[in-house]
Amino acid sequence: MRILQLCNKAPFPANDGSSIAIYNMSKGLLNNGVGVDLMTINTKKHYKSDQNVPKSFLENTHYLSVYKNTNPNFIGLIANLFSAKTYFETRFYFHEFEQKLIEKLQGNTFDVVQFEGFFMLSYIPIIRQFSSAKIVLRAHNIEHIIWERHNRSITNPFKKAYLTLQTKRLKKQELKALNQVDYIVPITPTDEQIFAQWVDKSKMQTILTGVDIAEYQLEKSAMFETQSVFCFGSMDWLPNQQAVEWFLESCWPIILGKIPSCKFIIAGRNIPEFLKQKASINIEILENVPISNEIYSRFNIMVVPLQSGSGLRIKIVEGLSFGKAIVTTPIGSEGIDVQNNRDLLIAEAPEKFAHSVIELLENKKLRNTIEVNAKSFAMEHLDNTKLTATLVRFYNSILS
Repeated sequence: MRILQLCNKAPFPANDGSSIAIYNMSKGLLNNGVGVDLMTINTKKHYKSDQNVPKSFLENTHYLSVYKNTNPNFIGLIANLFSAKTYFETRFYFHEFEQKLIEKLQGNTFDVVQFEGFFMLSYIPIIRQFSSAKIVLRAHNIEHIIWERHNRSITNPFKKAYLTLQTKRLKKQELKALNQVDYIVPITPTDEQIFAQWVDKSKMQTILTGVDIAEYQLEKSAMFETQSVFCFGSMDWLPNQQAVEWFLESCWPIILGKIPSCKFIIAGRNIPEFLKQKASINIEILENVPISNEIYSRFNIMVVPLQSGSGLRIKIVEGLSFGKAIVTTPIGSEGIDVQNNRDLLIAEAPEKFAHSVIELLENKKLRNTIEVNAKSFAMEHLDNTKLTATLVRFYNSILS
């Protein structure tokens, strides 16, 4: 079997959720004996040099990236008002990638073309023209749901009106795309249930994003801070920004009132200036951390206070795999079959969220129990090679 992965973000280094999802999928397919070719748009916003990609991965995936500045701009935003398509989608379609894709398809035969996310689906007509491969959407998220949830918190009337228009277009395009692909690989059972409103279940195979558990061994740093709470993620993603703001405004004062020596760490890529300005004696900003282990091994309680989003929270997958005690919201835990008060703590109201964090900081026995259960859950449910093997069996069945 030979699969072509099409991506809108370079996957290495795998330092954010979508990159981890793409990179681990490639590795899982290779580990299961599948031939993989990977083509990606290398965007200005998330630019990653090909020189940093491991040589074995470059060779094994016939890795090809095409640079493009996909950043939104004022002219593009205004011009898109007169287009039927959403601005989310049109930014990722351009001539240079189209030509490289045609060359790839003309020079090779693929059994499956796997789109990593919705924003690459504009290239479906090219696939149909130059290949007989099955077209599969690996749905990292249900994009319009992310924006519907996010738009609820917007107060600027002009921004709200524009994003509401874009979200309606996005939903229309997303539902149309579901009927253009041959099969869908949702990333969580929750997303599968939503897709089932529009797509027959026989066209779907849900596969969580897994990790190589052996790589997630954690030893406490010599600088380990017991009285610490951290939020770790790509801070240029709006749901993450919204989550940190909610935590700082609604939960952090309660925690600090109970434990004045506690420290909150905001860690991740591309932290916006308004969050950097929150830095204080009790709030530390750590941007563009090169190795994730540095965060997980040094700080104590992990919080994922998401108020919007869709799909799978890869940082929760990482946190479970490292055996961290996690507090999250119902949206944060969505799609992972974890049990509240066993594998992690789930809280929605600010007071309950804050008190869950306080309880883990103060109750070492409870914290240790949650940590052990988190690791056990990851070992049983999140092994990347096993999860990808299920996808390979699905592909074999549809190809035969």
